[in-house]
This record gives sequence, structure tokens and C-alpha cells, in this order.
Amino acid sequence: MRDRAVAASSGAPAGVFWILAGTWALGWVWWAQHVAGMAPCALCLWERWPYRALLVLGALFVVLGRLGRPVRMALSALVVLTLLAAVGLSGLHVGVEQGWWPSPLPECAAPHFSGGTFAQRLASMPLRPAKPCDAPNRLFAFLPVSMTTLDLLYAILLLGLSAMLLRGRSGVGRTGRMR
Repeated sequence: MRDRAVAASSGAPAGVFWILAGTWALGWVWWAQHVAGMAPCALCLWERWPYRALLVLGALFVVLGRLGRPVRMALSALVVLTLLAAVGLSGLHVGVEQGWWPSPLPECAAPHFSGGTFAQRLASMPLRPAKPCDAPNRLFAFLPVSMTTLDLLYAILLLGLSAMLLRGRSGVGRTGRMR
């Protein structure tokens, strides 16, 4: 019984949750890219970074969570900021896909070649053409939702679940009073 209480107070369950959540997200995009053959755009590649950070933070939560409440609180704050970044990046990308605003990344725009000879222009072109950021990848043909929109929904879900998980661990009830 004591071992279970120590594990719960160490942050191990929350850390394992975040490790699994980050692995799930990165596993899906790996499958979509390498098995389903979907090409990621530059914004898609940026959207993967919060999940990589979530893996690291989850591992730190498991390993360092026993050091006490201040360490767990700091790591919890970093997890929340990481998930907010995931929501922000995917929200930005959804807006680019929907045409609400242009992409802030220069890789998402077609290159502009001027001056020089034809050979110089060819030499300055990328070896592999980039996928435009406003062209959505649809994981399921029957579902008119892009992978970016699915990522936004997943990031919002993770943020909500993390908030509930952290709220339950904080000892503060719904009324804001200590239990």
C-alpha cells in the first residue's frame, strides 16, 4: 500500500501518461509519413516538437518527481506550456490550411528566382520540392478533416486531460478550497 502511495506522490502516473501521449502522436505521424506516404510540410515538422518535448518532460517527471512538490510543479508548468505550444502551432497551421492567414514560414511559399543564368537558377532550387503548408493531408478519405485539425483536437484533449490530472494531484477541489 505504501509503495502505491509513494508512486502516486512521485508523479510517475502523470509522467507515464505524457510519455504515452507523446509517443502516440509521434507514432501516428511516423506511420502517416513512412507507411501511408504522406509528405509533411514545414509547419507539420514544427508541430512535432511539442510532442518530443512532452516525451522528455514525462520522463523527467517520472525520474525527478520524487524530489518534491516544487520540482513537480515546475515540470507541470512546463508540460502545460508545451501543450499550449502544441495547440498554438496546430491552430496556426489550421488557419493556413483554411486560408485565414499566410504561413509565417518561408519554406511554405514557392521560391522566387530572379537574375542569373538558367543553370544558376536550377542550381539554387531545392533537391526535393517542399509540400505547401496550405495543402492539407487527409488521413481518412471519408473524413473531411485534415491531420492538422486532428492534431489540434488531440492537443486540446491532452491539455484538458493534463489539467484534470494536475488538478487532481494538487489537492485543490472544485471550489478552490483545500481538501
